[in-house]
Amino acid sequence: MPKTLNPLQIVADRWQPSARFVERAALACVVMGVIIVVTGGAVRLTQSGLGCPTWPTCTEDSLTPTPEMGINGIIEFTNRMLTYVLCAVVGVAIVAARARAPRRRSLTQLGWAQFWLIASNGIIGGITVLTGLNPYIVALHFLAATALLTVAVVMWHRSGEGDDAPRDLVARPVRQLSWVLVVATTVLILVGTIVTGSGRHAGDASKDVHRIPLDWREVTQLHVDFVYIVVGLTVALWFVLRAVKAPALPRRRVVELFAVLMLQGVIGYVQYFNDEPEIVVGAHMFGSCLVWIAVLRVFLSLRDRGERPVVPGPADGHESLPAQPAGASSR
Repeated sequence: MPKTLNPLQIVADRWQPSARFVERAALACVVMGVIIVVTGGAVRLTQSGLGCPTWPTCTEDSLTPTPEMGINGIIEFTNRMLTYVLCAVVGVAIVAARARAPRRRSLTQLGWAQFWLIASNGIIGGITVLTGLNPYIVALHFLAATALLTVAVVMWHRSGEGDDAPRDLVARPVRQLSWVLVVATTVLILVGTIVTGSGRHAGDASKDVHRIPLDWREVTQLHVDFVYIVVGLTVALWFVLRAVKAPALPRRRVVELFAVLMLQGVIGYVQYFNDEPEIVVGAHMFGSCLVWIAVLRVFLSLRDRGERPVVPGPADGHESLPAQPAGASSR
């Protein structure tokens, strides 16, 4: 019986990427995940959400925007095209992870998870357009993009560590505190989507765009309250890590998170007290991505899975060096 040919196996038989290449491909997925969030925000902030009034084509008669649609059509269509760039980047990461020896199934699974999240979010984006920018669907669209970013960060982190069973670097109560930080940040992001859905930037100049029937200033105050909670948990976690003499890496990650939170707080206050200028709102969306990435890196730094598999050779000559102590990785 003839052997079934697997295209990924054919590539693996002919190409052996370095561990560094796989890690950089995973990092590229993170970068593209941030770009998708920020450019999606730009579509809303330039009132281009219905620049292409239908989906999957731009108009009923044209796949691409027509001259009559102006800059709004170009902006919306460009954001749609970036999805294909994202697919290409994730595809490279999947192929590289599959071709890398020894094979690490967890990395390819994380790559495929990103692919299916992209596909599902593309459908959600189409529903967003077809429902006239329904704010609840818009919020779901953003949360799906955040889920994609989450998986990308996990893949990036996993590409730099081994496949041993996770070993906590701190006591269980400290890990539980990090879980509370993750949950609080998740709620912070959820409340942020409600601020967006009830705020003044509806995504289209039409007055018919439905908004969440809440006072956006009151919801913003709730959002700020959760910012204080996240900042408080971050400071508490730093003191706890110092008290238990945790490895240097988790403490450094917490300091990085605190710095990002402070920057995001400044942007948030400038946004609020200047009637939400579009450029500042866009910077705030970028900052929200950085905050979430920093929180995930704090959480992931509190456990160790050993060194990544070593394959000595010209492509990975740096890997043949003595292994670093647990918790000392540059990740």
